[in-house]
Amino acid sequence: MRRADRLMKITHFLRKRRQAVTAQQIADAFGICKRTVYRDLQCLMDSGVPIRGEAGIGYTINKQFYLPPIAFDADELEAIGLGISMVRQWTDQRFADKADSAFEKIEAVLPTSLQGELKQITTYAVPTRPKVPWTVNFSDLRDYIRTRRKIHIVYRDQDEQETIRTLRPLALFFFNPVWLLASWCELRQDFRNFRLDRIQNVIVVDEKFDDENKNLTAYMSKIDSCS
Repeated sequence: MRRADRLMKITHFLRKRRQAVTAQQIADAFGICKRTVYRDLQCLMDSGVPIRGEAGIGYTINKQFYLPPIAFDADELEAIGLGISMVRQWTDQRFADKADSAFEKIEAVLPTSLQGELKQITTYAVPTRPKVPWTVNFSDLRDYIRTRRKIHIVYRDQDEQETIRTLRPLALFFFNPVWLLASWCELRQDFRNFRLDRIQNVIVVDEKFDDENKNLTAYMSKIDSCS
């Protein structure tokens, strides 16, 4: 990896962390020695990146700091185009519009040498199975996940039995052609997946939930332990 690329990735690495990270954690993440980490961090700080280091605690970065526009190569643009194609095919119109808007912003800042690459994308997502329709609002569910809002749902299982659940929505997962809402179910006091096409109704609760041990990290850990 070129040093310039590594410096950019280290900056992103720090911005994504809520807590301070040690030089050893950075070294492990990038496969470099701590001496190289110290040199890279000093180079970033000398260039004006607001990184702060405290002995015995680690390094943090001012979250208000943003990198300048990033240049993409042809394969990266191809990957972005494929992702946007999948969003158009398998989500809702509101999310598809956001994907198109993001692509337009990327196109606007691309150097002239890469503008032509956008017109030569050759990787697409084409539905090979019928889309399973749902009646709930896909983008609203994403908002509830982001803002940690509890929801009540009426859920109809494969035996046509309906139950009322109170959920902490954690994430949306796509298993072609079905979307699943991963949640903490207060009725079962455990993590559960709910097919969007079987959710009959959603009512948002005027109550937020805390990021405790019933969160997405705990959900993923349980999935990993069962696999």
